Amino acid sequence: MREETDLAASRSGRGPEPEVDPIDVPGFVEAIVGAIDAGDADVLRGLVADLHESDVARLLEALPASERPRLIELLGADFDFTALTELDETVRVQILQGLSTQTVVEGMRDLDSDDAVYILEDLDDDEKQAILAQLPIPDRATLQRSLDYPEESAGRRMQTEFIALPPFWTVGQALDYIGETEGLPETFFEVFVVDPSYRLSGSVPLDRLLRTKRGVKLGEVLTPDRHVVNVTDDQEGVARVFERYNLISAPVVDSGGRLVGVLTVDDIVDVIQEEADEDLKALGGVASDEELSDSFWYIARSRFTWLFLNLIAANLASFVISLFEGELQKMVALAVLMPIVASQGGNAGTQTMTVAVRALATRELRPSNAGRIIGRELLVGLFNGVVFAVIMAVVVFARFGVLDLGFVIALAMIINLVAAALGGILIPLALDRLKVDPAVSSGPFVTTITDVVGFFAFLGIASLWFA
Repeated sequence: MREETDLAASRSGRGPEPEVDPIDVPGFVEAIVGAIDAGDADVLRGLVADLHESDVARLLEALPASERPRLIELLGADFDFTALTELDETVRVQILQGLSTQTVVEGMRDLDSDDAVYILEDLDDDEKQAILAQLPIPDRATLQRSLDYPEESAGRRMQTEFIALPPFWTVGQALDYIGETEGLPETFFEVFVVDPSYRLSGSVPLDRLLRTKRGVKLGEVLTPDRHVVNVTDDQEGVARVFERYNLISAPVVDSGGRLVGVLTVDDIVDVIQEEADEDLKALGGVASDEELSDSFWYIARSRFTWLFLNLIAANLASFVISLFEGELQKMVALAVLMPIVASQGGNAGTQTMTVAVRALATRELRPSNAGRIIGRELLVGLFNGVVFAVIMAVVVFARFGVLDLGFVIALAMIINLVAAALGGILIPLALDRLKVDPAVSSGPFVTTITDVVGFFAFLGIASLWFA
């Protein structure tokens, strides 16, 4: 029936109707709140039984803060703690702090190690240790080892559940082991082949395993892994490797080359999203960990530094203007036109800076091609400067009837757009060379350059021309 509906829709020129988001169904959240207030676990289970964990996360965010832990307590073993990995950090920590330690421990028993680490890492050390202390010793040791790796490293992201077999096993033995053994990973893409010291020899993809005769040994069909990840590798660099080579998974080894985990593409998608989100926020002067659920006071504090830097830049630009106070009093048109030059330069600088910061983050901009990119941006700035100079010269002449004033603003526009292009790429490059995050720090510097150069060029040329 579904296929017929989709076919009919396609023939009528329309796509299939989009699925209704259960959280947006009128009365759904209210029904959940009613079931929680009544303590009716059976009704609650019936309402959320078919929800995906990401929808459960959205439901938790839609509920009042006091109702979130109660929903989890009422559902008990039927609540999938994987949903907590889909939440904002602030909401997740608030929920965990509202739950009993025993509830958290029971909920984490069935989680993959990477999801368990993701939930634990944001808690205070005391809360973290209280939960770990109640887990079975093997699970506790595994999670603690992952938590000991640096933040945003492959060791924090990896899943420690994987299938590793010796090279002398046959394909038949491997298939029987996979089919009969309990506790294996829910999702996996290959069988890893290791020596007695657990050093990685290679891997056998599942498709090759299924197509190979049962009597063939794994050592004869393995593929040496070319993209092995070290536990201390930065997650952003690992994500670039996945993107470049279209990987689905990659083995993770320690300093001795021993297999300790595996990274899968679903983990890397989260990394890519986090890094892109972090860069986007940084360009806007917002803290990388700011979320919609954060408190007023936290957001106000986190944004203060950026606004303070912009205030310093504005005062510097204001000082430059004050140097030409006499010229501004003689010709009011200068005050009217002055912001146009600075604004156009600021926008051009931001465009160049955004491209440069993103190219640095993805390692597309390197020392080997930096000269060519700088030259290109310089030409772009010069071209746009000339085009907008001509446009503004015509507009100013038509508006004020002063040909010389049109020439002044045209020349200032060219100078500022060239300066914006150079500043927009040279500043991120310089900050990156100094090991400073260009996404966080480039904005105030570029803004200051375009404002100061714009005002100084326009007013300086005008004072000389009309002297």
